[in-house]
Amino acid sequence: MSWLLALVLSAGPQSAHQTGMDLYRQKAYAQAAVELEKAAKEEKVGSPEWQESALALGQSYFVLAQASQAIPWLEKLPASTEANYMLGYAYLQTHQPSQAEAAFARLFGVRPDSAAGHLMAGQMMLKKDFDGEAAKEVEAALTLDPKLPEAHFLLGEIAIFRGRSADGIAELQKELTLNPNLAKAWYRLGDAYTRGNQWAEAIPNLQRAVWLNPEFSGPYILLGKCYFKQANYPNAEGILRRAVAIDPNNQAANYLLGQTLVAEGKREEGRAVLDKLRKTGETP
Repeated sequence: MSWLLALVLSAGPQSAHQTGMDLYRQKAYAQAAVELEKAAKEEKVGSPEWQESALALGQSYFVLAQASQAIPWLEKLPASTEANYMLGYAYLQTHQPSQAEAAFARLFGVRPDSAAGHLMAGQMMLKKDFDGEAAKEVEAALTLDPKLPEAHFLLGEIAIFRGRSADGIAELQKELTLNPNLAKAWYRLGDAYTRGNQWAEAIPNLQRAVWLNPEFSGPYILLGKCYFKQANYPNAEGILRRAVAIDPNNQAANYLLGQTLVAEGKREEGRAVLDKLRKTGETP
């Protein structure tokens, strides 16, 4: 018996369900699964206790990267958003993309065979770096609806993720033709240009991102970098100060600001910014 299980049991006699849930709450997932398996066999299927055991069992196996063991328990709870979230990724891990698509569709209340369903599945897959599967889903969505908002944006994200900046730029430009109000698309377009050191091309797109969403630090940081690379230090300083004001702990923003201040002749202030990063071990 492990020390943690002994500690839980030392509180006094309790059911397998209580023991399992106590271990689960303490993130002792392997031990929790053993107790919860016992509990689930004793509990009435569909009862609140059984549902709690089944969900905790599925999550325990999911966290332990035992997707094939998680799936049978999570499948018993098709109306649970938590279960469908984990099911989607568990199916991907066990090479069942169509099942993953259906789970994500249930999660967001859309039809899996619809354009929205394919797009939603693609978004969820991309979040966990299943970029190949995500691309297939987004392409299926565009087949059903060629003007679907954010589909080309996701394809652009995937292309950039794969290091194909030119393809990413083409997809993002398609997105912006359909959806010019999408700040993140302007930002990623600017980002794609910076990856090719195309500073002049990046700047207007990053400016558009800032104008549409002035509270997100990402475009400011890249704008500051563009101006720095062009030796336009006054513009770089102003933009980077704004980035730091929005996100004071952002390493990249502070590092670029420090470099800019040194290059601009404000050495004491710039070195103070860089020294602070070095002392905290946060220099990019």
